[in-house]
Amino acid sequence: MANWGGLRAHLGATSFKTGRLSLAARGRVWVLAAAIVGALCGGVWVQSQARWQAHLTQAQLTGMGVFDTLAHGAPLPPGVVMTRLNAADVVLAEAGAFGAISGLGPPVYLTRISLYPAGADRLEGARIGLVIASSDLVYPLADLRSRPEIPAAPASLAGGVARIMASYCSDPVVFAHIPANILAQPLAGRQSSVGWWQVSAPNVWGCDAAPRDLRLPALFVLVVMLGLVLVQVQDTVSGFRSFARALATRRRVDAPMAYDADGPAELHDIIMAVNTHLAAERVALDNRVMVLSGVSHDLGTPATRLRLRSALIEDPDLRARIETDIDRMTGMIDSVLTYTRAEMSDEPPRPLSLSALAEAVVDDYQDMGRPVSMAPPVPLSIGRSRSLFQGRAGVGHIAPAAPHQIIVSARPQALHRALTNLIDNALKYGKRAVISCGADAETAWLSVEDEGSALTADQIAGLTAPFQRGANAGQVPGVGLGLSIVQSIAESHGGDLRFELGRQGLRAVLRITRQPQGPEAAFGQI
Repeated sequence: MANWGGLRAHLGATSFKTGRLSLAARGRVWVLAAAIVGALCGGVWVQSQARWQAHLTQAQLTGMGVFDTLAHGAPLPPGVVMTRLNAADVVLAEAGAFGAISGLGPPVYLTRISLYPAGADRLEGARIGLVIASSDLVYPLADLRSRPEIPAAPASLAGGVARIMASYCSDPVVFAHIPANILAQPLAGRQSSVGWWQVSAPNVWGCDAAPRDLRLPALFVLVVMLGLVLVQVQDTVSGFRSFARALATRRRVDAPMAYDADGPAELHDIIMAVNTHLAAERVALDNRVMVLSGVSHDLGTPATRLRLRSALIEDPDLRARIETDIDRMTGMIDSVLTYTRAEMSDEPPRPLSLSALAEAVVDDYQDMGRPVSMAPPVPLSIGRSRSLFQGRAGVGHIAPAAPHQIIVSARPQALHRALTNLIDNALKYGKRAVISCGADAETAWLSVEDEGSALTADQIAGLTAPFQRGANAGQVPGVGLGLSIVQSIAESHGGDLRFELGRQGLRAVLRITRQPQGPEAAFGQI
């Protein structure tokens, strides 16, 4: 998402217009698409359910017809073929070795059920035996009598068996045994039907006979459509949230000059309005700097003349007061100009060693004889667990990293100005300044601790506002912009300025982000 202009140039005008749909238009499109897909999936579900129920009902009717054929000699239902077993296969069937019957092979799972014709349930052995041989499963026939859709009549039970066989994808072979004592019933002419028969109906309860069940594909399409809608909603919300986070951190060193992002028309309008505001703000800052630079330049000549004329004053006290006023006037203008330039953040960031910068500043102050020093690095202390060869847990120490290893991406002149302002502030309110630096995976910090400062952390934090000075404002030079400049520089580096109590006095901690990678990276720079 770094260069949206180039991406849109490749996508073309149609993609550009689609990306500029309003939220209302997008909502109507996605709601309509979801409604159409939902209706289609619902229709496919209902149709598949109806076809499946019709298949099971047809299998149940076929099973009832097969029972009428076995028990009463009725014509065979369509699609059913009955074949009498030969003598060898009869012997195997009587022995229960159905897997050895020609045409079958192990493994064979057998499902057995007995059906009594009407009026023959009290005659011993007057039952029709069914053996279902399958290479896949044993059919669950135990709950046939407890299912409300299958009545307890023998023909209905036979239909229920066929319904269950049609419910599974298998190719079962059904063997039926008609006993001789069924002839005791008034069923004349049935002597030739006694014995073992093979009943085949692949177009009724075979695996290929089942209709295509599209309910799971329909449910999958419906879930995918729902996921697309949720992704679209999340993507729209994410666009607004990302821009809000980018705008909240716009003063950081990696913030773009202007923002652009794909999304609804409302987001585009907001971004264009913000870009217009930022451009006007930059123009105002440029004009402010230009005016202040002009004023500073124009005041330079009369200030020089005043210094020359003040040198002619014979009264030393009056001459010193006039020179002090001139210095304060020029210092105030320079401070305001520095503060405005810090707000503009026009210096490009680059990698630098934070500790090397701190050591260079400390060396400059020490060359001038100022009480500024660098704090020694403190080793890290970590707890060690008890090992097999150690009686108790101990504490280990890790040597700190070398100072030059603290690499950050920052504006060197801005950080140099911020550090010198903190040191000057520490020397104003304390006896000396001690500098230390450190870093972790995400942030780096510079701390300046004074000695003997009478101000508390809350009091010094209140001096970060522009033109705020401490109680000794009349005794030390300054205009009250030093800490304001430091805070502005810290915020431009994605950090902050904090104050806390140290060992000797008050400590100011300047924190910055080591590798600025904020959410504004999702928005391209125009």
